[in-house]
Amino acid sequence: MNRLLLCFAAFLVISSLFAGATGSEMQPSPSPSPEDQNSRELFEYETTYTADSNFYDDHGKFGHGDSLYNDFSYAHRFLITGNWFFRAGVEYERFDFGGSDNGLPDHLQTVHALLALEYVVHDHAGAGIEIDPGPYFQNNITGDSIDVPWKVFVSFPLKKDKIFGVIGVGGSIYSNPIVAPGGGLIWLFTDHFRLEGVFPKPALVYNPNDDWEFRLAGNLFFESYRTDDVITPARKLQVHNAVVQYSERARWITGHLFSLQAVRHHARCWLHDQA
Repeated sequence: MNRLLLCFAAFLVISSLFAGATGSEMQPSPSPSPEDQNSRELFEYETTYTADSNFYDDHGKFGHGDSLYNDFSYAHRFLITGNWFFRAGVEYERFDFGGSDNGLPDHLQTVHALLALEYVVHDHAGAGIEIDPGPYFQNNITGDSIDVPWKVFVSFPLKKDKIFGVIGVGGSIYSNPIVAPGGGLIWLFTDHFRLEGVFPKPALVYNPNDDWEFRLAGNLFFESYRTDDVITPARKLQVHNAVVQYSERARWITGHLFSLQAVRHHARCWLHDQA
């Protein structure tokens, strides 16, 4: 309960600080209308293969293996006024692990809502507040598998139509730490090529046209999941109803709505004995 209250308090305080950050410099030109310049139906599918994952508990490494990640999401943008939209949808994510008989879960999954208030220009959110409430679990959906990841961010011009700064913060009930900052720079080299040097997902992005997008990206990805029994083969670790926090250090992404990745990078899976 203390973590829930702390997470909720941080979200409210930070949201209020960012609420007035979209000033006159972010106002779009009178035409075209927001309906014409921004997509309303958003479909995404992503699959990622991780060739080398290391598993850790509080005492260090105790196994390794590979993982397969699949993610499907759908959302719809509802126009509020001007360039402000409410985005609502649903997302399903699943990790499948293999390659090491270490007693850890062989899969983790979540199906959660996508709820966001965003200021959108040319299909890019310049500011937003988002929550992703839902169960993050292994096999059984229980009350303590419910988590509420959230993020708040805003961008602002540093050099007109060329360089933008981004600051933000996010967190969740079961993440460790419970709140973490993010941000960076967006540099528009041309109309088709840009640097999104924004953590936790920096990327070089190339758009040959309005339908395709190619990314060379890093991803400091992490999510926390409630597990069932975890018992290692030597029985040195025996926990029930623990939280697994899975994180990645890098990811390659290509494609606009579909990405297929099969690259070698490292991932970590931390286990927290937390009832």
